[in-house]
Amino acid sequence: MPPKKRGPLQTVQRDTDVIKRKVDALVQQAAQPDASDWTETFEKCKELKRAVEEMTKTLKKLSKADEPAPVGNYDQCKRDEEKRLLNLHERLQSLALQLQPQDEIAGPSSSQTEQKSDEENSEEIDESSEDEDTEEEEAHDDDDADSDEEDTDIGQTATGQETVSYVALSAFTGEEEGDLSIQKGEVLKVLSKNKDGWWLAQNSNGQKGLVPKTFLKSSQKDSERENEDEEESEEEQESDVKSSKTSNWNTVRKAVTEIDATDVLAAMGAIPPGFRPSNLSRHLEEGTSYRASHFIQPKLSQSQLSFQDLHMDPDTGKVHGRPSRVSLILTLWSCRMIPAPGVGLQVLSRHVRLCAFNGTQVLSNIHTVRATYNFKSQKTWSFSPRMTGMLPCLLDGDCFLRCDSESPDLGILFELGVTYIRNSTGERGDLSCGWAFLKLFDESGAPITLRTQELTIHGGTPFERDTDMDTTSTKRGYPTGVFQQMLLSRKVPKLVVKLKSVNTRNRVLLNLLPDTIVGSLSTVHLLATYRQILADALLLDRVTMCNADLICSSVLSSFPDVLDQPDLIDAFRKSWTESEKNLRRSDKRDINVLKQMFVSVYMGSVFPLLYSAEMPTPCWADEEVESQRARIIYSPSQKISVETMLSSQCSHQAFDITQVTYDLISSAQH
Repeated sequence: MPPKKRGPLQTVQRDTDVIKRKVDALVQQAAQPDASDWTETFEKCKELKRAVEEMTKTLKKLSKADEPAPVGNYDQCKRDEEKRLLNLHERLQSLALQLQPQDEIAGPSSSQTEQKSDEENSEEIDESSEDEDTEEEEAHDDDDADSDEEDTDIGQTATGQETVSYVALSAFTGEEEGDLSIQKGEVLKVLSKNKDGWWLAQNSNGQKGLVPKTFLKSSQKDSERENEDEEESEEEQESDVKSSKTSNWNTVRKAVTEIDATDVLAAMGAIPPGFRPSNLSRHLEEGTSYRASHFIQPKLSQSQLSFQDLHMDPDTGKVHGRPSRVSLILTLWSCRMIPAPGVGLQVLSRHVRLCAFNGTQVLSNIHTVRATYNFKSQKTWSFSPRMTGMLPCLLDGDCFLRCDSESPDLGILFELGVTYIRNSTGERGDLSCGWAFLKLFDESGAPITLRTQELTIHGGTPFERDTDMDTTSTKRGYPTGVFQQMLLSRKVPKLVVKLKSVNTRNRVLLNLLPDTIVGSLSTVHLLATYRQILADALLLDRVTMCNADLICSSVLSSFPDVLDQPDLIDAFRKSWTESEKNLRRSDKRDINVLKQMFVSVYMGSVFPLLYSAEMPTPCWADEEVESQRARIIYSPSQKISVETMLSSQCSHQAFDITQVTYDLISSAQH
């Protein structure tokens, strides 16, 4: 019986297996410190790179029609082979940088030739993704021109010995294979400079690797700039470096890493055009400045001697309600035609982040609502799913917004995002799938009509020129026919939002809140009660208004932290609802009864959980951590009482005075 004929795709798979075994053997050979074999190993590495590139070209030309027999999941198998070849190419590229001879690196002609060939090879591997990124390249023509000029200068001075030495401005820890870890103040020798901002450097121990150029400073340029101050000592120069915004290098490094990761994912075809690193997620990670725990705090007046947004009504003894310029309720309804990430990324969360925005800066805290989707229709997102019991505030699409900004461009910024994990490396990240802006005032300064809005989702970020999410419309031009335009409009990514006026009950509660804040509508009654307790402590119970001593109150000190943990807020809402059922109708309107119940329910349900040693630290979009926290929060054995809190089986974090004291000076908004 004649042997079965092998198909083209199967042949590529077999050849790729052979190349992979050769690459593994080459990596093991290179790990042995034998300098005499480096040249031979380097030549083998280049040969394997050429073989991978040829195999990639062959694979891209294959089609399902070339197969002599039907192949199940042909497209998936082809994508898997492309991914394998790309991983092999990245390994060989990293290995080549480590094995490249010293004299070949230093020469400008050979360096530029090798770099040019690498760029051409990467262009051939990522040919399909570059077609989709044509508009992005046009938008960055000016930046590329600047980098070309810089590389021209580099090529002209690479042979000079004075410009090879660089000083590390900050410490850098290598995160991937081929990176070089450096320490602050370390002198490095730059061997080659790539256009992507990662330079090949060598330390005093002879170790080579890639380092971001933003972490390096040329020693020659320093001397040229300081010719007039030649008598300054090295200590004075170091102090100058420290004073020139070196505290921002960690942010620069993080931004460079995110951009590089996004470029890699785009080259792999794992993300559609228009996706960017999430701006609002980065704001949330920078601290508490854009969190609800910060904006719920009272705001000091300009004199710093009184409060701007917290006043008492002398007749009723309650917080004096303050209307804000914008006070409305909105409902996130759905998102449609949202592109999904490609193969190689596992989506952990789909969500919408929203905040008050004036076109240039974020004016409020950033509120997040997680979306749900049907696996059969991943391009459609929905909110507020129907479920038994209490709807978690993280899934609740009903939100409120208050803002007192007088900007004529005041509006709401919506950022659609996904949290992903890369299957090959385990790397986590946040991507923006697009953004939309709803301006709340028209050209005459009048508020817009409160109705359902269909907002077009734009690619890129609000700070760059408009990037269309629909690649077909930008490449071929918009059709002129009315019917064709109607069909095209159905393919444009849209966010459906419903704006509603505030009813009387909610208006009273919202007016008790700070002038600027965004949050879930289901938590308004809790926030209003907290503000009343806060006003009592700051305006009634203090001896004088000039007194700034610590206030003994576990509720005031810890409740803002609970606002940043949605699962604890849900636990508080659940306990509050159960306790409220036992109140009489008159008690539900008595603010003194509500304040007492707030303290009692909070201290008996949420406060012990907040400082429990068994409770895992919150981690966004980590299913395992969320499940562990839910088991502890809603476990029947977790009923809080004096006996359980004092039991030896109940462990707590080490006591800190900040858990039970409220510091007005550090907490208030300045």
